[in-house]
Amino acid sequence: MSNDLKPGEPIHFYFDYLSPYAYFAWRNLPPLADKYDRKIEAHPVVFGKLLDKWGQLGPAEISPKRKWLHEYCLRYAALHGFEYNRPKSHPFNPLSSLRMSLREVSGNDQHRVIDAIFEAGWTQGQELGDLSSLEAIVEQQGIDAKHLSQQVSQPEVKQLLINETAMAIEKGVFGVPTIIIGDNLFWGNDQMEHIELLLSGNDPLDREKLNAQVARPRGIDRKTFIKLNARE
Repeated sequence: MSNDLKPGEPIHFYFDYLSPYAYFAWRNLPPLADKYDRKIEAHPVVFGKLLDKWGQLGPAEISPKRKWLHEYCLRYAALHGFEYNRPKSHPFNPLSSLRMSLREVSGNDQHRVIDAIFEAGWTQGQELGDLSSLEAIVEQQGIDAKHLSQQVSQPEVKQLLINETAMAIEKGVFGVPTIIIGDNLFWGNDQMEHIELLLSGNDPLDREKLNAQVARPRGIDRKTFIKLNARE
């Protein structure tokens, strides 16, 4: 039942800085990639566009879920030994930070840029929606902040982020963080155990059973149920 991967199959990481879960996943992914000698290819995407595509609300848009989210994050950080402080403003406009983090913009510094922005936002509680704040964050890591900030307003860079998001949607990405390895999609920061099983060649997933389960007909759609319930 194990799913063999091609030698050197990279780990594709889809993220938006709006998500603390993406930060948690990013903290855990590099050691796992190193252990199994896999390269991480990071893909900044616009979370809001994913939500629009699949007809979802973000956690921060649902009041009780927003409170639960911060409870979960504080517990998670305490259990894993690091500070959790949400960004100064949240939600914020993530476009500048995402464009800075494109491989075509940050080049060989991409992972350092991602490290710096995630850490500043979700551990230090800094502002991530302001370009001058982002410049200061990456400059502290010895990265050419001025070059990055000049790139984020370029039309071709804006299009690159649009393309990354569109390609993610084509691959079935519906939320962040998403990790794709070969044909295997994992969603959420709690998937590291499953990812390691796949990387170690011990994935217990029964694909025949999966296909059979997915093929089962749906009994009723939610909108149809609501209409029927309103008539009774």
